[in-house]
Amino acid sequence: MQTAPAVAADEQLLLASARRALTIEAQAVEALLPRLDGRFAQACRICLGCQGRVVVTGMGKSGHIARKIAATLASTGTPAFFLHPAEAGHGDLGMITRTDVVLAISNSGETPELMLLLPHLKRLAVPLIVMAGKADSTLGRAASVTLDVSVPEEACPLNLAPTASTTATLAMGDALAVAVLEARGFTKQDFARAHPGGSLGRQLLLHVEDMMRTGAAIPRVRPEAPLGDGLLEMSRKGLGMTVVVDREDRILGVFTDGDLRRALDKQIDVHATVMSVVMTPNCKTIGARELAAEAVHLMEVHRITALPVADEQGRLIGALNVHDLFRAGVV
Repeated sequence: MQTAPAVAADEQLLLASARRALTIEAQAVEALLPRLDGRFAQACRICLGCQGRVVVTGMGKSGHIARKIAATLASTGTPAFFLHPAEAGHGDLGMITRTDVVLAISNSGETPELMLLLPHLKRLAVPLIVMAGKADSTLGRAASVTLDVSVPEEACPLNLAPTASTTATLAMGDALAVAVLEARGFTKQDFARAHPGGSLGRQLLLHVEDMMRTGAAIPRVRPEAPLGDGLLEMSRKGLGMTVVVDREDRILGVFTDGDLRRALDKQIDVHATVMSVVMTPNCKTIGARELAAEAVHLMEVHRITALPVADEQGRLIGALNVHDLFRAGVV
């Protein structure tokens, strides 16, 4: 069986084609700006007033965009899910309740599978938001509000494959989700609760006490201890530092690898010098209930790799370093 000969692709032609596609899609998104009017605000108010879920639906490429919009809404404070319109006519219509809102996506505004939903939505008196390339279409006329996502041309050179139109629709969906989340007062903490498995979720949900080392794992020495003892403690505990504390465990300072280098530069006697002489006093500390993100911030700003954890009286109760944060997936 013979295969078709490989066509040598000219690099400049490939780049020109890609630039043309991106330019067309960028223009399609930019053209949405003057269409953000009272209709868009009405669509936002409908979503904000929804007591149930926003049911997002669409066929084909519009269906793929609908899935993404539903996921974005759900992760930013608006309960939402995707409904396949072809499956809706075979039992899935029961997913739509009277407290829901339907967001239908169709470039033509005449998608048969979506039009079959209209009688059911009318019976339930469910608000219908439509994103369509033709506002004066069957779906557009039936909608509570229609958002115009039309484009003059697709990025596809044949003007057939949905490219610029799907990009514009996706951008309009993002604009809707962002406007609604801001109106809700949605916060980083709210976002983290919906994304506990992500890095941001861990930063905003994990506290220092969840990852700090405690008890015998905390490196600590007294201020009168010889420098040699401090080095041994720092080596045993593996945090890259040791905390200098008084008899009540109040934090007096820290001794780090950097302090060691400075001490060696001064040719200090390791056995005769005590920790109070070589420690860094007034060191940075963090509370156990602080967010892990704050520990990351302190380390980055002050260019340090470890932190003592103090209680309200300044007593040492824990310690952590950048490796603990890495293991927890915070950075």
